[in-house]
Amino acid sequence: MQDTDRDLLPEGLGDRLPLHAAASQRVRRAALDVLASHGYERVETPSIEFEKSLASRMAGVQVRRMFRFVDPVSLRMLALRSDITAQVARIAATGLAAAARPLRLSYAGQVVTIKGDGLDPVRERLQLGAELIGTDAVTAAAELVELAIESLRAAGATGISVDFTLPDLVDTLCAQALPLAEGMIGAVRQMLDAKDAGGLVDAGGGAYLPLLYAVGPFETAIERLAAFDAGGVLASRIAGLREIAARVNGTARLTLDPSERHGFEYQSWFGFTIYAEGISGALGRGGTYRILGSAGDETGEAAVGFSLYPDPLIEVLAAEMPERKALFLSLGHDRDLANRLRSIGWITVAALDEGDDPIALGCSHRLENGEAVLL
Repeated sequence: MQDTDRDLLPEGLGDRLPLHAAASQRVRRAALDVLASHGYERVETPSIEFEKSLASRMAGVQVRRMFRFVDPVSLRMLALRSDITAQVARIAATGLAAAARPLRLSYAGQVVTIKGDGLDPVRERLQLGAELIGTDAVTAAAELVELAIESLRAAGATGISVDFTLPDLVDTLCAQALPLAEGMIGAVRQMLDAKDAGGLVDAGGGAYLPLLYAVGPFETAIERLAAFDAGGVLASRIAGLREIAARVNGTARLTLDPSERHGFEYQSWFGFTIYAEGISGALGRGGTYRILGSAGDETGEAAVGFSLYPDPLIEVLAAEMPERKALFLSLGHDRDLANRLRSIGWITVAALDEGDDPIALGCSHRLENGEAVLL
């Protein structure tokens, strides 16, 4: 019986062939070069860790999204990473605990989840980003928003827009200005996320209705949010949003959705989602958060960061990649000349047999009499 499925890949996983791999490398290099130029040092983390380590450094990490299995050596539960941010948090709290703050780190790598998000079946994605550890001040948040924009632009994204949010908005309001019974808080959050006015009223959150209209272009939405905040509970957050928006200063289109919480499971006072023209869905998210201490410290260490998931951008760039310029080298070619040509940027493909066909091998030129001749 013929084996017809030996080369199948699991749903949501796939290879990157040369064109897409080249686009991926371009995006990764461009973004990481931007981060390095701003003092963010690269760290690399293992793809597998103890489940407890991945789940304990940050509030809101969803272990159920991870592939988990027992380590045959330690007999402890292992997990395949679904988010590198938690690993960087571990590094900051352990190996770099004594390093000067604020600590600036960057990273890139593949992450895997048990299932895709919504209608997107993809289960393995490239994640790259930066974390600034030791503060969650407005100046730090503004730096990370600017860096996310600059990194995506360097990678080839255009028409970038950023949507601001306040992930702890309901917690802040219900603690004092607009009290809610403990059992109502989750339902009010859910209805705000769903932008369901009727459901919000039914959940007992009628006083929160104005938040559904403090949404849209930043300048208009921030004024509506300020008008809603008659008691001044959100004054510092509103001032912070204005300061961050001023720092961005026209490099991206800005919007505001203050009650949005989807994708902000562990962010604290500030969060943002970043988009680009011609790309479906978000390209990344970021914001402020806290790294929990090794002894279960509830306060933890303040931090701010962002994660980009540029696979959709890679798909677009791969379709736009210029045709490869490669120089075919016949048997017996001048090796010193070939070395010099590579040093100035030529890609060379050397013949291994007299019958090698330069066109079939993807070459655009052939080396003849010391010159590159177009095929």
